[in-house]
Amino acid sequence: MSVPLRDAATVMLIRDAVDEVGRPAVEVCMLKRNLASEFVAGAYVFPGGSVDPEDRGEAAEELCRGLDDAEASELLGVESGGLAFWVAALRECFEEAGVLLAQPRDAADGTMLLDTTDPDERARFEAHRLEINGGRKGLLAVCREEGLVLAADTVHYVSHWITPELAPKRYDTRFFVTAAPSGQVAHHDDGETIATIWVRPNDALARFEAGEIELLPPTIDNLENLALHTSTEEVMAWAQAVTDVATILPIVLIKDGRLLVLRPGDDGYEQALEDRMASSDPVSPELAAAAKEAWGPKAGSS
Repeated sequence: MSVPLRDAATVMLIRDAVDEVGRPAVEVCMLKRNLASEFVAGAYVFPGGSVDPEDRGEAAEELCRGLDDAEASELLGVESGGLAFWVAALRECFEEAGVLLAQPRDAADGTMLLDTTDPDERARFEAHRLEINGGRKGLLAVCREEGLVLAADTVHYVSHWITPELAPKRYDTRFFVTAAPSGQVAHHDDGETIATIWVRPNDALARFEAGEIELLPPTIDNLENLALHTSTEEVMAWAQAVTDVATILPIVLIKDGRLLVLRPGDDGYEQALEDRMASSDPVSPELAAAAKEAWGPKAGSS
């Protein structure tokens, strides 16, 4: 039986930094997945997750600034419901990383985002976060209670990946990028995620190549895009100019006894995709077992 696809959204939080010799650079926030997770346990990822029912509809649209559903849907190439991906990205960013991209509804300056540097303010929003993660409150309720609107217009769509077959969970994921607000501190939720790092994209890629951290193909691809830029201003200018985002569906194979994930542009991808589309054979037990081992829980491992 095939695993159903779930709509999902992921957001790359970036900030300005310097490299080891003091040159301008960009850092991105990454979270380590819980080792007991059913999917991609232990991998470093960007904040994100499934689109929830509450992310859709008029109530969510009324609390978004600078972007409506028609505009969002056109950007994603869907008939309707596109704004839900922005709302999901913003919600997951708050749930998993503790960063809420929102502003007071009556703020005159459209660039002024929520600032929680005041200890009492920070404690109040951390309490909201715990309520949301515990399923006792929704993000839209928090926005109404605090008189906030979601800063959807600060978040830009740059990438679209579909989880390959055989994964225990499959997502149709839209990737977004935004500049992290200076008045908030990102921190993992100690549930779905167990560590937070701010890292330059090239450093994350180097650590992956050295076997120090685990990254997924879409994460690698998006880090490579971020690595081309040296400031948040550059990244945001690039992101705003992105059009005609391609949908990427990796193909999973077994080669020399190991799981191999091919993406567009890799040697053999086109042939593998053609073979997969033409084949009616069930997935081999060897391939299914390798996929389960690669993407399943790693509880007890370091």
